[in-house]
Amino acid sequence: MRILLIYPIITMTKTINISVNELGKVQYLTEVLPQIPTDTILYKKLTGLGATYGEIKAKRNSIIIEPNVPVIIGKCNDPKHRNDNLFGVYEGIYTDDIVKYLEKSGKKYYKILTTPESFQKVKAAFEDMETDMYSTCFLLFDECHKLVKDMDYRSDIIFPLNDFFRFEHKALVSATPIPLHDPRFKEQHFQTIEVQPSFDYKKELWIYHTNNTLQTLKLQLDTLEYDPVPVCIFINSTDIVHSVMRQLNLLECSAVFCASKSVDKLKKDKFKNAYEQWKADRMKKYNFFTSRFFNAVDMELEEKPHVIMLTDVFFAEHTMIDPHTDAIQIIGRFRNGISSVTHISNTNNGLPQRTKEEIKGYLVCCKEIYKTMKNFYNCATDRASREAYHAALESLPFNRMLDRDGKENWFAMDNYMDEELTKGYYHEEATLYDAYDNCTSFTVYKKGFYYSVGDCERLKRENKSVSLKEKRREIVRQLEMLGECVTEMELEYKRDLIAADPFIVDAYDTVGKAVIEQLNYSKKRITEAMIQKQYHEKATGTEVIRLIKNSFQVGSKYSRKYIKKEILRIYDLLQIYPPKAVTSKTICDFFTVSDCKVGGDRGYLLISEII
Repeated sequence: MRILLIYPIITMTKTINISVNELGKVQYLTEVLPQIPTDTILYKKLTGLGATYGEIKAKRNSIIIEPNVPVIIGKCNDPKHRNDNLFGVYEGIYTDDIVKYLEKSGKKYYKILTTPESFQKVKAAFEDMETDMYSTCFLLFDECHKLVKDMDYRSDIIFPLNDFFRFEHKALVSATPIPLHDPRFKEQHFQTIEVQPSFDYKKELWIYHTNNTLQTLKLQLDTLEYDPVPVCIFINSTDIVHSVMRQLNLLECSAVFCASKSVDKLKKDKFKNAYEQWKADRMKKYNFFTSRFFNAVDMELEEKPHVIMLTDVFFAEHTMIDPHTDAIQIIGRFRNGISSVTHISNTNNGLPQRTKEEIKGYLVCCKEIYKTMKNFYNCATDRASREAYHAALESLPFNRMLDRDGKENWFAMDNYMDEELTKGYYHEEATLYDAYDNCTSFTVYKKGFYYSVGDCERLKRENKSVSLKEKRREIVRQLEMLGECVTEMELEYKRDLIAADPFIVDAYDTVGKAVIEQLNYSKKRITEAMIQKQYHEKATGTEVIRLIKNSFQVGSKYSRKYIKKEILRIYDLLQIYPPKAVTSKTICDFFTVSDCKVGGDRGYLLISEII
């Protein structure tokens, strides 16, 4: 077993220092590093240092791979680059378009910005032009941590990597790089250049740990309601974003920035302010961003916004914010600074918590199992055995760590390591706090917000895999936990339960948990019990009492015959079926009485009121 899984590849590191001037302005990278050297991983620590800007201005042909389309469009439309011969390549741009650009460029330097997925079109264009891009262009992979971060759901992101290592001049850059274990970095003698700020660059960050993210977000937004500064909320789930806007009544005063498919989905749900490109004039009071806008996009605003990051580990694990990468990148989007930053998050002690060594050991073991099974497959002597071993191979976890050619995918292994470490941060409040505290970019403060029912309970009742009976059992359990709804938050949660299942909430309010349990959650039998209870309550309700007290007076005598006739008349008047048979003794439900004679007939003297 190669030791590559155990230790980081890049060991040679150089450091360069940057400082601030008298006005507090941070030096640009080009002031201390005029040109990014080849075979370099540039760890710039701070966002907005101008690494991409420097490459665009560099006197050489450049191909710059950017993680997302908005970044490319933003830079191509930036007035700073009006004369820089930029050309963006993404979906909708074709090889012929690139060829025309190359032909028109003349003596100007090529400055091509492309997504990883569109890189093949750039390659094809150079081949059509019979130009060797590997020797004529410098290849810069911007925001290189995305190679690892996005690998699990965006496997095409590493398509350019084989070509990357063929370039004579190349580099990777990120403010938040993740250790890379691909042996080609060592084989080609890559170095790390680390930018070291000579000033305190830490940002104050509040962690709001909670068991109810929605209510905690509402609480935070309430404090910012009258602040004229916009609020920017980063949630990597358009489903959660839409739910939040709807439940907090923010639909009219919000904008959402997300991928095109999510834009279409939101517009189908009648939400109009959804965009796949960020522009300042599209901003509202509340602005929601998915992960498409976590990295590289420059948002230049006159105001310093309030930044809120939200994680809900119960409903969407992909909303987890990595303190060492995502949080730094998010804050770095706002080039003119921020007013505050808050991370609202729940945690789940059911999430695995493993050390780097344990994760590496797991990967090593997975590989050994795969190799063993592969040997069985290769040695199989008949078709049936080979098919059986092939099926077994396909089911093994190490398959995730292989590329399309069946070779080890080092970026997939790095992705698995990163994901598992991030999950561990969300095991409990302490582990999340420690993750931020161990990050050099933040001064961390924390606060707890806890409610009688929270996100875990919400997940249990919304779980689509359980039966209707079990969902209703869970709702009843949560209603018991809520008890008497006193606070507005408790009332809101109950309204949420009503929206989820109005029948069972009405049943609980009418007949209570004991009756529902006794009737085994049978809708038919519960409905019958509710009708009976409602009839009984109506039959003994205030209207009946008032009319009986109107007809009968304390201190008066009434014949039994009259009493029965009058009470029946009252029920008939109200069109109510009495809860039990009416006799002259029914008067005893309303008055204390004594026997007497009324004109020779048996009757009752009314002594005092009971109800």
